[in-house]
Amino acid sequence: MDLLYEKVIRPRLFGLDSEHAHERGVAAMAWLARLAPLRALLEARHRLSGTHRPVQAFGLEFPNAVGLAAGFDKNARAWPAAAALGFGHVEIGTVTALAQDGNPRPRMFRYPAEEAVINRMGFNNEGSAAVAERLAGQPGPGRRRIPLGVNLGKSKVAPIDEAVADYLASFARLARFADYIVLNVSSPNTPGLRQLQDESRLRELLGAVAAANRDRAAKEKRRVPLLLKIAPDLTFPQVDAVLGVVAEFGIDGLIATNTTLARPGFFAGVNESGGLSGAPLRRRSTEIIAYAARATQGRLPIIGVGGITDIASAAEKLDAGATLLQVYSGMIYRGPFFAAELARGLAERQRR
Repeated sequence: MDLLYEKVIRPRLFGLDSEHAHERGVAAMAWLARLAPLRALLEARHRLSGTHRPVQAFGLEFPNAVGLAAGFDKNARAWPAAAALGFGHVEIGTVTALAQDGNPRPRMFRYPAEEAVINRMGFNNEGSAAVAERLAGQPGPGRRRIPLGVNLGKSKVAPIDEAVADYLASFARLARFADYIVLNVSSPNTPGLRQLQDESRLRELLGAVAAANRDRAAKEKRRVPLLLKIAPDLTFPQVDAVLGVVAEFGIDGLIATNTTLARPGFFAGVNESGGLSGAPLRRRSTEIIAYAARATQGRLPIIGVGGITDIASAAEKLDAGATLLQVYSGMIYRGPFFAAELARGLAERQRR
């Protein structure tokens, strides 16, 4: 861990409300994004050696396996600085068709002794039209240091029976700016959202978005890869059903997993609603990754998320079958250069 972060920056941030500290972090990263010389210097410092093999997935090239998960940069304000922090890809959002404030504050809670976070943010974001306008003024596909994913969710006010139209509205606005698109059907903080993981509803959603993607590709000559983000709370038979629908519509990859509603160990006595992330999620997310990788015989690329706090926990997910990784809670506890540390450690492991 960066000693400056551990001894100076983290204690100050942890003296703030969790969401206020998050906002400070986004603002700092957005500031770095505007400083091209410093950004270039940091990118060069964190670039892996020429002997390192980039990761190929979904028809894209990733300079390293470690990405920044959705939830940090909800409104595409800071992502251009991600490569300078050592990330190999970055995912913005979750973005909804309509702007929304999310759930009432406080809605994010740190548990430092457990290296965990509980959040019930509720997809607070400026809406897909505003995010599209911002992305239009930033580097587009083919002109970026690292791939950019755009994570889409359902607007809270959209009834579950109108969810497909809601996702399609965001897809139409944002697909042109994305290196890949994620359909998030697994956040526990939007009422009814996880119903979209049910086989019939999932088939309707994936079928509609896949069709829209084909139509778009025919016109614009670029097909954007589609990924699905699933919950760790699915049973293995439910995972099987999801994978069947994913195969039916040629979805390009899986993100496993979102936050959990489970409350293992210490958290059995914690009375806060929302999704639990961080170290307590490590085991279950890895189990889902391993199961999905076996079920698809390794043919479906998987981005592994949940409980990555060090090189060992990152390697565990790759060994379980993940192609790429994402972190967010781990960065809260380990600092802004956590991704660079992981990428170097994993590269060294690869060379052994």
